[in-house]
Amino acid sequence: MKHLSKIPTAAAVLVLCALGPVSIAHAQQTAPDNSQQNKNQSQNADNQSNATADRMTTAKIRKAIIADKQLSTYAHNVKIITLDGKVTLKGPVKSEREKQQVASDAAAVISADNLTNQLTVKQ
Repeated sequence: MKHLSKIPTAAAVLVLCALGPVSIAHAQQTAPDNSQQNKNQSQNADNQSNATADRMTTAKIRKAIIADKQLSTYAHNVKIITLDGKVTLKGPVKSEREKQQVASDAAAVISADNLTNQLTVKQ
């Protein structure tokens, strides 16, 4: 019985030893820093309104985009920023066709006049 109580402790030590070098190597890598690029962006996720109507609009557009199974993971994860009923789409997509399809999915929820498409095609 005494030996069985040491097994979880021994397993934990082995796991920590195995993860130790990974954690140290990861900590030594520099994190990507795009702060300068983000400062130049006038419309970003921080500008998302907390108004109920804007949050609901964003949620409806997100559901429409996610429901479109022909889109890539990139397209499913584009940024949707809604401020006073105006929507901005940002982020990379895989093709020009996909860029237009995401905009079309969003335009099915709101008027195209209230939509700004700033999606970029990933090279």
